[in-house]
Amino acid sequence: MPLRDLASGELDAARSRIRSLLVRTPLVRSTPLSERFGFDVLLKCENRQTTGAFKARGALNRLTTLSEEARARGVATISAGNHAQAVAWAAAAAGIRSVVVMPEHASPLKVRRTREYGAEVVLHGDAADAFVRVRALCDERELTFLHPFDDPAVVAGHASCGLEVLEEAPDVGTIVVPVGGGGLASGICAAVAATGSDAHVWGVEPEGAAAMHASLEVGRAVHLDAVDTIADGLAPPMAGALNHAILAEVAQGVVTVTDGEIVCALAALLRDTDEPLEASGAAALAGLGTGRIPVRPDRPVVLVLSGGNAEEEANHSLLARFGVEGAPS
Repeated sequence: MPLRDLASGELDAARSRIRSLLVRTPLVRSTPLSERFGFDVLLKCENRQTTGAFKARGALNRLTTLSEEARARGVATISAGNHAQAVAWAAAAAGIRSVVVMPEHASPLKVRRTREYGAEVVLHGDAADAFVRVRALCDERELTFLHPFDDPAVVAGHASCGLEVLEEAPDVGTIVVPVGGGGLASGICAAVAATGSDAHVWGVEPEGAAAMHASLEVGRAVHLDAVDTIADGLAPPMAGALNHAILAEVAQGVVTVTDGEIVCALAALLRDTDEPLEASGAAALAGLGTGRIPVRPDRPVVLVLSGGNAEEEANHSLLARFGVEGAPS
């Protein structure tokens, strides 16, 4: 049972360790979306978390588990951008050297911010190549590898997001979460299980990077030969083994969405809210909009806005590329 090491006590301990350096992100009702769907839609604004995404929760908690020897040697990770920034920020705050391998096509904004937070950035190949490169760097420099999602301490850190949702909306019926490797979704599942909530958890993945959806179908974590999506924060080439096991045990399922559906959801959120968002952060709304996620309409639905690290001009270009109305001016 993968949740045995993530019981309520460990989740509470993780939350206590990271609370002082993080933001308790707002949970707000969206009137336009509630009217559109005919039930209460709440937005968990992880795009307003420290470093602009939920990733700061897991990265910070993982760093608290390092030995003094490991802290002295330094750490390394791989990320398309949001985990990169989180590790760079958390490591700098703790006085730990960090190296981040990012795919060559990574967002220039995320690369720049990762460097500004204090990490050494290595650009290398695609996401699969970057995983290989970071492992080699860890061996060469004796760095501790921080996995971006497949790690109990990372999951426990992300569970703090779920605990906040359940405290502020104890009657929530459904929580919809963007899925890349599965770190955030498994953390929210852990929180639901630990508190005994009957909330349903649904994940949403891009069709072009649907590793978790495939993993749940075959019953084991799978690697993809290639990924192709505009949602860079949801595009690791594999699902985490721990994350898959937790979702298989707790979540109701994972639905897939097209890039076009993600962009339409992004346009709606940019039009109807004041939230800074990136494409990945709009995936939950894209999933709800497909109609393939069954909800209990008498209870609130929470959409997790997982990240907001995108420049306005980049979002404008993305919406224009897909011919979607409502692009920000």
